Amino acid sequence: MSAPVPHAAHDPLERERAHLSSSRSALRAMRADVESLDIKDVTANWVNAAVLQRQIDDRIAALADLAHTPLFFGRLDYLHAPGADQAEGAEGEQFYIGRRHVHDADGDPMVIDWRAPVSQPFYRASKKEPMDVRLRRRFGYTGGELTAYEDEDLTDAAGDEQASRLLQSEIERPRVGPMRDIVATIQPEQDEIVRAGIGGSVCVQGAPGTGKTAVGLHRVAYLLYAHRERLARTGTLVIGPNRSFLQYIEQVLPALGELNVAQATVDDLVAHVEVRGTDTATAARIKGDARMAEVLRRAVRSGVTMPVDPVVVVRGSRRWRVPAYEVEEMVRELLSRDIRYGAAREALPQRIAHAVLVRMEEAGEAPDDRVQDAVARNTAVKSAVKTIWPQVDPAKLVLRLLSEAEFLAEHAEGVLDAEEQAEILWAKPARGVKSAKWSAADAVLVDEAADLVARTPSLGHVVLDEAQDLSPMQYRAVGRRCTTGSATILGDLAQGTTPWATSSWPEALTHLGKPEATVEELTMGFRVPREVIAYASRLLPTIAPGLAEATSVREAAGDFAVRAVEPSDLDAAVLAACVSALGKEGSIGLIAADARITTLAEALTAAGLPFLSPGEETSADARLTLVPATLAKGLEYDYVVLDEPSAVVAGEPDERTGLRRLYVALTRAVSGLTVVHAAPLPGQLG
Repeated sequence: MSAPVPHAAHDPLERERAHLSSSRSALRAMRADVESLDIKDVTANWVNAAVLQRQIDDRIAALADLAHTPLFFGRLDYLHAPGADQAEGAEGEQFYIGRRHVHDADGDPMVIDWRAPVSQPFYRASKKEPMDVRLRRRFGYTGGELTAYEDEDLTDAAGDEQASRLLQSEIERPRVGPMRDIVATIQPEQDEIVRAGIGGSVCVQGAPGTGKTAVGLHRVAYLLYAHRERLARTGTLVIGPNRSFLQYIEQVLPALGELNVAQATVDDLVAHVEVRGTDTATAARIKGDARMAEVLRRAVRSGVTMPVDPVVVVRGSRRWRVPAYEVEEMVRELLSRDIRYGAAREALPQRIAHAVLVRMEEAGEAPDDRVQDAVARNTAVKSAVKTIWPQVDPAKLVLRLLSEAEFLAEHAEGVLDAEEQAEILWAKPARGVKSAKWSAADAVLVDEAADLVARTPSLGHVVLDEAQDLSPMQYRAVGRRCTTGSATILGDLAQGTTPWATSSWPEALTHLGKPEATVEELTMGFRVPREVIAYASRLLPTIAPGLAEATSVREAAGDFAVRAVEPSDLDAAVLAACVSALGKEGSIGLIAADARITTLAEALTAAGLPFLSPGEETSADARLTLVPATLAKGLEYDYVVLDEPSAVVAGEPDERTGLRRLYVALTRAVSGLTVVHAAPLPGQLG
């Protein structure tokens, strides 16, 4: 139950406030200790000093006390001293659960990191399975001040499980600014995904509002806690659909004390060439098809030719001859091994040199490795390798494929039909790599070719969000960034809004190179109100048959209205809905078809209503964001005004994609949704 604000110092709430105050003091002392470190006498050189100083700076930043962020949000009271298979508690001991570890001057913990094993029961313990916890306490905050607490007695097995009012209040709390962490509200099914081991990959199919993005980010934070040294060496990466999305989520990991996680879009990963062109939907779909990998593999190897002359190496007064048939055997053996083109090219001179060394030994000489290296660098050997196994420039190769019909036909035979080849050929061939008007799909092809030449470095863990929109070739581009690591794949098949959107997770995971990944489904919606998600779910039978619809656990039904107006009154009605939403607490998103954005921007400006672009941080003075429907994915606002749903559908190349785009737009609201339309609504909405 929530406790009233007391005045007596011995009151439980006052004691909790005192613990909060002393914990903040301890955190400041921890930071001061790090700031006072003197490394002048402990580093051997300037390189070590620079590395150590960076680690110290990161530690100082991680220990920052964020005034409006609760230092702890829960408490666990254990029943017994644990056995070997229990959490690290002692009889009657209390643990405060928070965003980071805090200890006092003696090293005793005052706040336990939420990722520690002892914290796990805070998220998973129940009356049916108390996990040796006697009492779970949740804290309520207002503006950073501890104002309430709520206790749950887990020893009362006969009692009913009751929803936490503080938990519900935190879930439904209005938001201003970027996405925040959900560390205080993680649910048991979410926690299982967050704490899944680093050895395997996990794919999360999550309906709108189920917290899949937050789960993915918290999983990164957990893995960095549990496997910090390993991931410090191999690296972590969060991949989002666009820059606006990355700006929206960029504060979550720093709030959890993790400052060194890179963020990028797929376009960033494959930025070998400057993207200045666009493809038709058909061309983009063909270029994104996994069959293009075979076309590229053939093209990369097409320059390899079999030798016609022997390789003759002159050393001193002796001439050593390796016949053409023997060199051909080496070339065919390297081709059969299917190793990277560049690695094979580097191996060939060593193979030829080894053959020369065998002849030297047969002649009574005793050459060593230095002689083999010298022979491999011999002019005759280098000249032969240059002719037999020429260097390949990935961008120039793709340029030739897309420019020369005969070259494409040769390597696409039996893979792409004539119509498909004609569709992806450039109408006007470019003169060079820099002048070419590369498309986003072309850049992915260049990345694939680059990997065929030289292996792409692998990271320790990759989080891929909004994965349903990727083409097979884009999945391959992401997959080669985690070939030796693991991945967390997040998405919703119902929100696939590209013509090449994936139709099933097993198919997508195969292209990613992680067919063994576990697929988890989140259907409990925490962010989208009941009436809103029920209305949007009317589209599911058309856009994603068989997919389970989300069930909102929100107690509040949410504000929901659909308003039909005359065409001449549409802009005024939309502005009126925005003004009404601004009268409430929280952020407002005005979502519209891309073609309507300019008109609405002019109307907002004429009405004196300031507005932001997606990704710009909202504040108390600027809470309205004008959002093109194509950029709405992954974003959330307390109140959403949706302009003309039929225009959102019409803005896509086909009806299914348009209805999926509409589904995304309808599910961005956290507290309320107002739909304003002049044209008839899509029939699927009833």
